[in-house]
Amino acid sequence: MKLILTQEVTGLGGPGDIVEVKDGYGRNYLIPRGEGIRWTRGGEKTVESIKSARKSRAVRDQAHAEELKGKLEGSTVALQVRSGESGRLFGAVTTADIAEALSAAAGEPVDKRTLVLGNPIKSLGAHSVSVKLADDVTAQVSLNVIPA
Repeated sequence: MKLILTQEVTGLGGPGDIVEVKDGYGRNYLIPRGEGIRWTRGGEKTVESIKSARKSRAVRDQAHAEELKGKLEGSTVALQVRSGESGRLFGAVTTADIAEALSAAAGEPVDKRTLVLGNPIKSLGAHSVSVKLADDVTAQVSLNVIPA
């Protein structure tokens, strides 16, 4: 099955990429989640619009990505969340919360879709978060989750 990806899919491709996947994976997982649409001959316009939107959201260039990486790795970001007596959080820290805190720390917007979390953050303390700024530029940010 040929699909046009509308979002970044780890190990498969980015928005605007045309990929070949197994029928069940595309029909039961990617299409219902909105991560892909069926490829058609008229889909070329869709691909172009997705790629232009991707370029506008992307970091301007390699030098800018390196500069932003330096800003992010040079600082420890503190994020206040509600928690119980034992240090367990009410829910989990979302990528939107982390992106907002990183944007405030760096002084530039950070897209939540560029964040890579190993496991959901559900406890107080220091955590490590990866931010994929460009294809070959990844920043490791230390995140300190503190009680509000």
